[in-house]
Amino acid sequence: MRSVIYVLTALAVFGLALWAYQENYKTQQVLKETQTLQRQIGAAQVRLSVLRAEWAYLNRPDRLRELADLNFDRLGLLPLRPDQFGKVDEVAYPRPPEPEITINNAIDVRAILEEQFP
Repeated sequence: MRSVIYVLTALAVFGLALWAYQENYKTQQVLKETQTLQRQIGAAQVRLSVLRAEWAYLNRPDRLRELADLNFDRLGLLPLRPDQFGKVDEVAYPRPPEPEITINNAIDVRAILEEQFP
């Protein structure tokens, strides 16, 4: 009887050791994937900061003014006038469409009113 208990205990220990080994392996794999993703996020943030710097450099007002002056005739630009600007309260904001109401099983109220108020 004791030998059966010893064998079952040994099998349980081996089973638990195998399970722990598999979980450890899965955990290490997930940690490697997490590190890879963190590196990719860092690289994307660096690229984004470079793109923002380039955007700021290309949108300098003096550079845009020079480009507009160089291409004024080709683009057919017109000089700005004060009357071209509007006020905020003059902006027509679009209204949301009103929901369509469908009437099912309509009741003729005239007949009821005529009966009550002859």
